[in-house]
Parts: sequence; structure tokens; C-alpha cells
Amino acid sequence: MAEKFYQLASFEYVADVQIVKGKLESEGVPVFLKDENTLNSDPLISNAIGGVKLQVYTKDKERAIAIYNEIRAYAIDNKGRAIVCPNCKAQKSEPYYNGTGLFYKLFPFFEKRKYKCLHCGMITKSK
Repeated sequence: MAEKFYQLASFEYVADVQIVKGKLESEGVPVFLKDENTLNSDPLISNAIGGVKLQVYTKDKERAIAIYNEIRAYAIDNKGRAIVCPNCKAQKSEPYYNGTGLFYKLFPFFEKRKYKCLHCGMITKSK
């Protein structure tokens, strides 16, 4: 059975996803936000559940990816510089949520922030 939805991205905060949602909907792509209400009621568990997930219909996947790539913001460090992948040196990373391990599910704020390179797929921890 084919999947009905494609997860385009995940965001730490519900407010962050609203701009992307608005752009996709203005281009005629229906958008669904998984875990939006959960994070609206308790934003501190965002890392534990992997943030709010932006999903589109699978049939709209390619169009949604193209629109998202035009407007996406890549991860930056505390000084406002782009995160550089140590493997391929690309500056196209996004926050990565693993959510494994009981300890980090109970206390997600102890887990170091991780980033996933969109070029080579390498996952790195922040410094």
C-alpha cells in the first residue's frame, strides 16, 4: 500500500512552520501539521517527539520539495554562521531529532542539538 503522506520537514517550534505552510498553501499545495496541537499545549517536549512535522500528499511531493527548497532556511550556530558539514563542507544542514533512548524521551533538553547535512546525510552534534 502506498503512503498517503510525505513528511517534508520537521520544525522545533510550531511558529517556525507557519511561514512554510503559508507559502505551500498559497501555491495550491495542501499541508498537514502532525503534532501541532501537542506542541501548542507543551512546547518543551518538542525534542522528545521530533518537533512538528510538515506533511503533504505524496502526489504533491515533488512540487512541495521544489517550493520548500526555494524558501528554506538552513541551520545556523549561535553566532549566526551557517553550520558546515565536517564530511562534505556543505552549508546546507537542518536540525535533526533522533528521540531514541528512554532518558532523552523523558528529559529531551539534556540531549545535544544535532544537525543533518542535506547534501551527504551525515549527522553531527553541535559544538
